[in-house]
Amino acid sequence: MPLPGIPVPPNVPESALQAVFWDLDGTIVDTEPYWIQAEKDLVREHGGTWTDEDAVELIGQALPYSARRLQQAGVSLSVEEVISALTGKVAARMTQQVPWRPGARELLEELAAAGIPCAMVTMSTGPLAKLVAGHLPEGTFRLLVTGEMVERGKPHPDPYQLAFEQLAAGVPGLEKERCAALEDSFPGYTSAHAAGLSAVAIPHITALPADPQRVQWETLAGRTIRDLEALVSAGEGAAR
Repeated sequence: MPLPGIPVPPNVPESALQAVFWDLDGTIVDTEPYWIQAEKDLVREHGGTWTDEDAVELIGQALPYSARRLQQAGVSLSVEEVISALTGKVAARMTQQVPWRPGARELLEELAAAGIPCAMVTMSTGPLAKLVAGHLPEGTFRLLVTGEMVERGKPHPDPYQLAFEQLAAGVPGLEKERCAALEDSFPGYTSAHAAGLSAVAIPHITALPADPQRVQWETLAGRTIRDLEALVSAGEGAAR
């Protein structure tokens, strides 16, 4: 889903960092509580129960997977109907308030000013992704890859592979080793890592399994292009 590009400012030194791929929920915006409440409400409407532990299992997963789990919990709707119901509930809350994660907008603004292209890679639907992108300056994202665009969602590498291929079509010489991916969940981190990108985890609601080789930051607050340049220069897997 290509979006208007970001013109590269003149006389900007070449960066070790060529592009940044962003997860949405939990990384750019703190919408996980919205999703959890939507799941609880939908299951309750169909006479079932849904706990916080059930909800945590779905963080970062593809929506069809989540829909099937809700069906198992008693929601008597098709997968498509479950996805539509959930996204409708989340979108309704997003139109009232967009809960930005610390440092996300500031880092996006810095990347845009430096002419470094960004792509959003999310398992949310196109309308939700566009809703968030619409609250940012035009050109913040070169393209959006959303859940309905891939057969296999996160943790499979397909979403990030598709995003890289689409971005590479407009950015000659793009190399995975010089691209960073920002993720809050284990399925998302696994997807980006499997696609060959230099990934960094910013855990939010759930902790990731212990891995001394994983690059992990507490939040994006105070993080800059220099941090991302160090990430890609060191190579994926370098411990911080």
